[in-house]
Amino acid sequence: MAQRFCSIGIYKSNDTDVYLIDSGNDKDAGRKVRKILSENGWNLKGIINTHSNADHIGGNKYLQQQTGCKIFADGIEAAFTKYPLLEPSFLYGGYPCKDLRHKFLLASESDVNEITDSDFPKELEVIPLHGHFFDMIGIRTPDDVVFLADCISSESTLDKYQITFIYDIAEYLNTLDKVESMEAAMFVPAHSDVTRDITGIVQLNRQKVFDISKDIQSILKTPMCFEELLKLLFDEYGLVMNFEQYVLVGSTVRSYLAWLKDNDKIRAVFTDNQLMWSSL
Repeated sequence: MAQRFCSIGIYKSNDTDVYLIDSGNDKDAGRKVRKILSENGWNLKGIINTHSNADHIGGNKYLQQQTGCKIFADGIEAAFTKYPLLEPSFLYGGYPCKDLRHKFLLASESDVNEITDSDFPKELEVIPLHGHFFDMIGIRTPDDVVFLADCISSESTLDKYQITFIYDIAEYLNTLDKVESMEAAMFVPAHSDVTRDITGIVQLNRQKVFDISKDIQSILKTPMCFEELLKLLFDEYGLVMNFEQYVLVGSTVRSYLAWLKDNDKIRAVFTDNQLMWSSL
């Protein structure tokens, strides 16, 4: 995936004060938002980051410097937003080389407050949406619009990229169940179309998880190490390997392996100083 773009939400708490829900990819996104705020005479009171992926926090620093607004995030997401080097380090599993230290995976640092801060707008409902990332949240506004962050991908994204990033498969499936049962006037996913009916796209995302897990189990009928498995999955889905795809897809495949192993679907054995995976 060469670039990631996310929807930026605006919540008006009164005629002049507004809060952003995420801030976009980078400083340029921040500039565009600043222009919109100025044109409408809006005062930016705060930014609510649904999670700490670089495409959701990239505009934080610029907007905070320009407006003095507060930034809010939850739990581990607050730590990653304050110390964004954690994202490429976590994905790579060590100190990231230069190929991973860029705005796609590494946002600028910003000053962050927990969502428990007294200045967080209390009229907003915080919805835990764990799975895609550590402590990701969604937001429900008083007019019943639900911002869903990255818990679902569009059908076109699923078709194009196949293995979309998931940190915790079990929690992700729980979140999909939660979202499927929700009612709202409007749903706003960060990477899919705004919709009043979320059921169909939730089902597509759930089925994709099951399809990928079945493919992994099928491939692992022949025992192999992780790198062999990753190559075969890239070949199977027509993906092209580069540093970004290696860490994003690779991290996700490791999460699938952990989930399948914990559910007694596959086994892991150390043989000749190699970790070998195989189906049961």
